[in-house]
Amino acid sequence: MSSSIIKVENLSKQYRLGQIGTGTFSHDINRWWYKVRGKEDPYLKIGEANDRTSKGTSEYVWALNDINFEVEKGEVLGVIGRNGAGKSTLLKILSRTTTPSIGSIKIKGRIASLLEVGTGFHPELSGRDNIFLNGAILGMTKTEIKRKFDEIVDFAGVERYIDTPVKRYSSGMYVRLAFGVAAHLEPEILIVDEVLAVGDAEFQKKALGKMKSVSNNDGRTVLFVSHNMAALETLCSKAILLENGSLVDGGAPSAIIKKYISNSSNFKRHLDLSNSQTKIGNENIEVLLATAENGSSKDKEDVIDIKSALDLRFIFINKTKEAEISVGFDLRTLKGDTVFGSLNKGTYEINKESEVVCHIPGDFLNSEVYQIFLYFHTKQMDPLFSQMDILTFEIKDTVRESGYLGKVNGFIRPILKWEKIQ
Repeated sequence: MSSSIIKVENLSKQYRLGQIGTGTFSHDINRWWYKVRGKEDPYLKIGEANDRTSKGTSEYVWALNDINFEVEKGEVLGVIGRNGAGKSTLLKILSRTTTPSIGSIKIKGRIASLLEVGTGFHPELSGRDNIFLNGAILGMTKTEIKRKFDEIVDFAGVERYIDTPVKRYSSGMYVRLAFGVAAHLEPEILIVDEVLAVGDAEFQKKALGKMKSVSNNDGRTVLFVSHNMAALETLCSKAILLENGSLVDGGAPSAIIKKYISNSSNFKRHLDLSNSQTKIGNENIEVLLATAENGSSKDKEDVIDIKSALDLRFIFINKTKEAEISVGFDLRTLKGDTVFGSLNKGTYEINKESEVVCHIPGDFLNSEVYQIFLYFHTKQMDPLFSQMDILTFEIKDTVRESGYLGKVNGFIRPILKWEKIQ
C-alpha cells in the first residue's frame, strides 16, 4: 500500500489569456456539447507552453503541463522555479482553490495553505475571530482551537491587536497571524508560498523553524515555495523543478538547486551601457558601466581564479542636487546568501560621470558564482537607487577543480597565519 499523502497524476492547467473562464459563451456551449457526447474538450487540444518571455501565437496557455509526482508523509517538498514557471498555480490546485483542466490529485488529510497575505481571513473580523473561523474551516472543534489559541497568538506576536479587525493589520502582522494559524492548528499538510518574504528576519527564522518542527516532530507534510535557495536546501528533504509549466526534474534539494541555477543564470560579468539606448537608473542615478575584472592580470577579461584579485568597477552619473552620496554593494551567492556588503561615501559632481573601483584581494573569496546588488544613498542614507543582480560572475579554483580535494567549505577562504607553539 502506498504511503503517499499527495499523489499528482498527469496534472495540467490551461488558461485563456486575457479572459476570465473560457471567455465567451460560444466556447462554453462548445465545451458542454462535447462533454454531453462523451468527447474530449476541444480546447484542450490546443495551447502553448507557458513561456512568458515569448509572444506566442495561441490565446490558450498551459500554466501546467503533465505534472506527475508523489509526496510521502512527513516530507518537506520544495517547489523551485522562476517567476511564471507554474509554482503558484500548482499550489492553488493542491489547495483546491482552483481545479485542474486534466489529470487528478489524491490527498490524504486536511490542508492548511498560506498562498498570499490574508488567505482565508475575513478583514472585518478581529484576529481572535479569524483564528476560530480558520480553525473551523480546517475541521477543528472549538475546544481544540482554544487549546492552541495562546500558542498561536504568542507565535504571531500580535497579542495587543488580537481584538482589532485584521483589515487594520500591517502586511507583516497579517502574515504572522495567518502562518501561526496554519501551522498550529494541526493540518496533515501545510502549503506555504513565497508569502513568508513579507515578514521580517526574526519571523522568517521562526517560521522556518516551525515548518521543520511540524515535519520532523509531528510527521506532517510541508510544501514550500521560495526563491531563497539557502532556506530551501536547509529545510526540504526533496525538491521539484518547474520550467514553463513543466516538471523538469525532482530529487535531492542540492542537486535540483544546482540544476535550477545552471539553467537560469544569465552571467553578466560586464555591463556597458555608455553607448546604449538601454538605461539602468532613475531620476537620481544613471549607471553607465558595471564590471567584474581580474585585478591580478593585465587582461581584465581573464578568468578570475581564487588567487586573483577582483576589481568591481562602476561608472555612474549623479543626477541629484547632492554632491555627497554613497555607492555600495552586497556580494551575494546565487542561493541568496549575503557574503558581505561594502559602502563608499564620497563627493561626486552633479550631472558628471564618476568612476569608482572596489578592490577585493586574492585568496579571500571561495570558488562560487556571485551576484552584485548595487545601491546608492544620500549622505543621510536615504535610498536613491538600487539594482538587484546587476552582475553575475564566477570565481574558479583551477587547482582543486582538477584534483580530488573538492571545494573548501564556506564563502571565504583567506590564507591565515598559523603558528606552532609547542
